[in-house]
Amino acid sequence: MKSKKIRIMETVLRDGHQSILATRMRTSQMLPALEQLDSLGYEALECWGGATFDSCLRFLDEDPWNRLRVLKSHLKNTPLQMLLRGQNLLGYKHYADDVVEAFVAKAKENGIDRIRIFDALNDPRNMEQAIKAGNKCGVHVQGTIVYTISPVHTNDMFVSVAEQLKDMGIDSLCIKDMSGLLAPYDAVSLVQELKKRLGEDMVIDLHSHFTCGLASATYLKAIEAGVDIVDTALSPFGHATSQPATESLVEMLRGTEYDPGLDLDVLRELATYFRGVRNEIAAEFGLTPAHEVLPEVRHYQIPGGMMSNTRNQLKEMGMEDKFFDVMDEMPRVRADLGYPPLVTPTSQIVGTMAMMNVNFMANGLDRYHMAPTEVKDLIRGKYGRLPGPINEDVQKKLIGDEAPITCRPADLVEPELDKYRRELETQGFQGFTDEDVLTYAMFPEVALQFFTKHSQEVVRRQLIIPRD
Repeated sequence: MKSKKIRIMETVLRDGHQSILATRMRTSQMLPALEQLDSLGYEALECWGGATFDSCLRFLDEDPWNRLRVLKSHLKNTPLQMLLRGQNLLGYKHYADDVVEAFVAKAKENGIDRIRIFDALNDPRNMEQAIKAGNKCGVHVQGTIVYTISPVHTNDMFVSVAEQLKDMGIDSLCIKDMSGLLAPYDAVSLVQELKKRLGEDMVIDLHSHFTCGLASATYLKAIEAGVDIVDTALSPFGHATSQPATESLVEMLRGTEYDPGLDLDVLRELATYFRGVRNEIAAEFGLTPAHEVLPEVRHYQIPGGMMSNTRNQLKEMGMEDKFFDVMDEMPRVRADLGYPPLVTPTSQIVGTMAMMNVNFMANGLDRYHMAPTEVKDLIRGKYGRLPGPINEDVQKKLIGDEAPITCRPADLVEPELDKYRRELETQGFQGFTDEDVLTYAMFPEVALQFFTKHSQEVVRRQLIIPRD
């Protein structure tokens, strides 16, 4: 009989601090905890991808590739996991297939063992190349269904996406509930249907956020329904808009058939350490750690971080009094645009359009009086296949009689890796690596600033750990 022992994927080195303190944890703040983290027997440690790449360059003055090598040199027993946005990689546009293949291969070479691949629209075509690249280089490939709620999102839709990902050759499946919308009994039916259609041997990992206050109960019911792995974050970087706290889940399951067997004494020591790190980050960057539970997120169907970002943006625009108008507008825009799940980059696209619409109406103009290129490109199909139909009037207003594309968006992108290499050469940089080229491809302006500041190789790679 298959063991019911639950496996834990720890997010404190990536999504934990991304969710609680804007991805500001430094590599130096991770180092003292690595030996203990490595000793616990986690399924994996998520430590790279998502917003960490951008944050390393933009805010922390670190080379993200070097961070990965440093972590790998200390974490000998536990697989290292990253989050990848499919054809978007770690940026906000679709990259050519040659860039995707190179990035995945270099991630593996520098220390990544497992890659969680998702697409904001749940379009398998946007994950296919990254899955192929992962299989080619031998990394563990975890395909992802992005969970959301809408009139068009059903278990059948989610399972259909998962079946296509299985056919593409994934090693495991993640249910990515980025807004904490998955309710406990909905989790039961979804996990049971996935196991039925994909087979009991398909390993399923549930990733949720505590934003709505549901995630711990959802995890418990999903575990009882047969989920294999759940994602948690050590308590100083858990709960609120992050994952349920690791120690709480271990306490919840202790002595049961699901007991993950993690040492609570070590977890408490780590929690004490990371509590200090949280205080250091908050003081250095003037940030207030996320701490609220926001049940209204399930009503508005948006990530908790998006709510706080929207509030800050409106304050800067002198529109703070329009916050709830914008919150009410977001589900309307989402419906008009075919119910895209709200995760990077679609959350930013929908949020921007909602704020613009509220501003238009406040000034006596119609909704969609103007729209950013990204909104028009979403309608054009350049981000992939939308889950539901687009409002015909909105489509006509924004792109006229232009026919949306129906092919895989990346099919329209010519190979571009050599182009990025040539651009770096024309900037006068010498001795740059393949990793540097990929960094430049992700964030050109930020990368150039970083390379210029650290132009001497010995300085720029002062923490480098030689490859074996």
